[in-house]
Amino acid sequence: MLVARSAALFVVAALFEIGGAWLVWQGVREHRGWLWITGGILALGAYGFVATFQPDAHFGRILAAYGGIFVAGSILWGMVADGYRPDRWDVTGALVCLAGMALIMWAPRNGG
Repeated sequence: MLVARSAALFVVAALFEIGGAWLVWQGVREHRGWLWITGGILALGAYGFVATFQPDAHFGRILAAYGGIFVAGSILWGMVADGYRPDRWDVTGALVCLAGMALIMWAPRNGG
């Protein structure tokens, strides 16, 4: 149950983090304006808040694991939102990042 809760928090946080970055990108690079930028900043703040609910209390571990989620999630977001088509190396890299995230977060540890 702990792994399922942690995984669900990663999904929610990834939506806020990647969505927030995308909104800022759209606001600045695509000239959509300050409302998009502000929405992105708020979403990025929400990402930080959601991250605090992870059951592991080690900030470095949580942020390192979110890095793996960010890589894989960004490729997926780009596919859905912008029509990006990853090549085999993008997919391989994303899978390596997800494996690293799983090791960082859920590998058995002795005493802490």
